[in-house]
Amino acid sequence: MSDDKATAFPPELCVTDRRANDRRKRQIPVALERRGGKDRRDEKGERRRQIDPTTCERDYNNDEIEFMKAMDQYKRENRRPFPTWSEVLEVMRALGYRKVAEQSQMPGLSTSMPPTAGA
Repeated sequence: MSDDKATAFPPELCVTDRRANDRRKRQIPVALERRGGKDRRDEKGERRRQIDPTTCERDYNNDEIEFMKAMDQYKRENRRPFPTWSEVLEVMRALGYRKVAEQSQMPGLSTSMPPTAGA
């Protein structure tokens, strides 16, 4: 673009580089340092990873925590951020889960039975 076209705009419409005065690069004292995140993780013990934030308020039982940790370990070791249902079933079997009871009504608002393998 030539210089004569740039001067045709009024100065109040010209955009200046605002990055020169970036507030994030300034060292402004704060009451509580939160940028590192280390203090927060130390309080809770183990850091929770890749858990849906909409369910974080819930208290998990030991079985749920064990399953979430096993799935997280599987995803990391196999570099599979989105495992298939077959892989989820493999992890459950590795944890020792087996089908030992007859099927029951689906949880939640459903009033139907789960589908069978032959259907």
